[in-house]
Amino acid sequence: MIEQTPLLGINVDPGIGREEAAFARARIADQSGLDLLTVMDHPYNPRLHETWTLLTALALATERIHLGANVLTTPLRPPALLAKAAATLDVLSGGRLELGLGAGGYLDAIAGFGGGPQGSPAARYTAFKESLEIIRGLWASAGSAFSYAGAVHQVTNARFGPAPAHPIRIWTGALGPRMLRLTGQQADGLLVSSGYVAPEQLPEVNRLLDEGAAAAGRPPTAIRRGYNLMGVLDVGQSGARVRPGRSGMIVGDAATWIALVERLARDYRQDTFIFWPVAGDEEQQVEAFAREVAPAIRERLSRRL
Repeated sequence: MIEQTPLLGINVDPGIGREEAAFARARIADQSGLDLLTVMDHPYNPRLHETWTLLTALALATERIHLGANVLTTPLRPPALLAKAAATLDVLSGGRLELGLGAGGYLDAIAGFGGGPQGSPAARYTAFKESLEIIRGLWASAGSAFSYAGAVHQVTNARFGPAPAHPIRIWTGALGPRMLRLTGQQADGLLVSSGYVAPEQLPEVNRLLDEGAAAAGRPPTAIRRGYNLMGVLDVGQSGARVRPGRSGMIVGDAATWIALVERLARDYRQDTFIFWPVAGDEEQQVEAFAREVAPAIRERLSRRL
């Protein structure tokens, strides 16, 4: 059963040569009342723009929608500088930033771009945990000196500014048990994708989030549960009827998508849904999601709160 007001959004492709499409999607999302706009982050991919720069441009081209990465590759971004960038963009956007963070999944590509550490899973977990603690600590330091002595990251007598314009939510792109428990302990939300986590896996994900929350003395409702809905929304165009071959892709008309999201909320406790089109006329699908699917989802889920 859903326990929080649902958040609905779209993902924007940062592909080079697709800039007009990115801004068109952002305008649709902003003007139609969607809650979130996210951009994936793979800076080592030569076919993609750098996500933070694109997010900044999209933030300044919109007025009300919240924006964030889905999710940032933290081994390529020092946590103190990331805290500064996030606070700055939050101020410039009028308090609309959502900070999505991940430990990175493509280790060779990250190492090739100069990122680290690339050691054991335990070392990567430690680096990610320290990044969370440094970011939170700097945001809360309010002009006083802040220091942090970690196994991987250190900050010494840092004086931080600007302060964020609002309490920035931190989302993680966690998959493993320790990362999910850490999300429950320290983060504000989780983002997983239908292409990697099937609905039937979500009860275990929820259990681990709840364990982490309980260990930190937090209620389960302190953590948003976000699901990236990857697939094709059939809007009656032949291009939109392309059947993607990858597993976990969702294909169907508006009624199919509405019913799926309702089931994810009712049976799997998901409360945040990001539409991620992967084929066909993506702009037309985003428009259909914003104008047809999202309002129906809100209406149905509001009855369950």
